[in-house]
Amino acid sequence: MTAKISAKERDALLATLKARFDKHPDRHAGITWQAILDRVGTNPATLKSLQAMEQTGGQPDVIGRSPDGNGFLYCDCSPESPQGRRSTCFDIEALKARKQHKPKDSAVGMATGMGIALLTEAQYRHLQTLGEFDTKTSSWIATPASIRTLDGALFCDRRYDTVFVYHNGAQSYYAARGFRGLLVI
Repeated sequence: MTAKISAKERDALLATLKARFDKHPDRHAGITWQAILDRVGTNPATLKSLQAMEQTGGQPDVIGRSPDGNGFLYCDCSPESPQGRRSTCFDIEALKARKQHKPKDSAVGMATGMGIALLTEAQYRHLQTLGEFDTKTSSWIATPASIRTLDGALFCDRRYDTVFVYHNGAQSYYAARGFRGLLVI
């Protein structure tokens, strides 16, 4: 991923992120926009990752502090799994193993290229405490190696006011399944 973003693109992106930040204060109680701007404002790699999240329909927003308390967490907060990241199998190995009807990319491959990580189950469940997400779609999540070595992968969604975790073959892909990303800044 190239780390170049023009001043015009940066300003437009920051305006979009600030508007979303201001619209959803419940997602990041006790965090100021200035604190975010101090971290994001001039960091080309972070700006490029946030731009990629935005361009693929993720609607990134701050959802809290990093586990060490020194940073912040940006997460895809689009109501459904980001449109520009659907129809992907789980990872590069699954993509290579698929013999027919290969998708264009894998969730892990796209996330890596964007400089973000797939949500863990715990992070996905935390996101669901901030709103209702994936009520019509589903999202791949980080999968333990013990499951992945058996050619499986995990995904989540929200149905019946409950968050569900499911399994599928890592090679599978569906038009309504994408992935949500997390960026620590």
